Amino acid sequence: MIVLFDVFGYPVTVLEILATTAALIGVWLGTTGKRITWPWWILGSVLYAVLFWQYDLYASAALQLVFIAAAIWGWFGWGSEGAQPSNLKNSQRFITLSILVVAVLALAPWLESIGAAASLPDSFILVASVVAQVIMVREKFEAWPIWAVVNVVATVHYANQGLIFTAVLYAVFVAVAIVGWKRWSDRARSANSLKS
Repeated sequence: MIVLFDVFGYPVTVLEILATTAALIGVWLGTTGKRITWPWWILGSVLYAVLFWQYDLYASAALQLVFIAAAIWGWFGWGSEGAQPSNLKNSQRFITLSILVVAVLALAPWLESIGAAASLPDSFILVASVVAQVIMVREKFEAWPIWAVVNVVATVHYANQGLIFTAVLYAVFVAVAIVGWKRWSDRARSANSLKS
């Protein structure tokens, strides 16, 4: 690992700074609903897959592969006009939450059995991120509150694992998720009022 600089004794590597920069650009562009978000998601995900693997965060590394696949799906699914946000039905919200809870509880013990670091938060981050990503690709504004919760958990988790720069990025992602939530819910409400 090539260290770019130190911040209060924390060595920031070239890989972590590149991954952080690409991910931040991709997530911010996601709040705008523009299609150009997806190539940035791919770049950030490739870089973070390598970084997380180096820190034995296997679920977080595997999650990057999901992000890459979802970015390809999003690129073709959104089309040139970008996202057209709408909302989930109440029954879909209940099913989504149920799947999330069951999957986290099933995945955590398996991750622990293969020696993953911090298996419960890592499994939550993996499962909740997959759920949020699928919902986002499907252009549902509920993706953003899920992202906000994931990012709070990830901030603490990555700080505990010694990835301080990445933890700071996820703290910024909390604010970005709130911006995305507002933008997408406003657009969904506006689209619903036009249909009425």
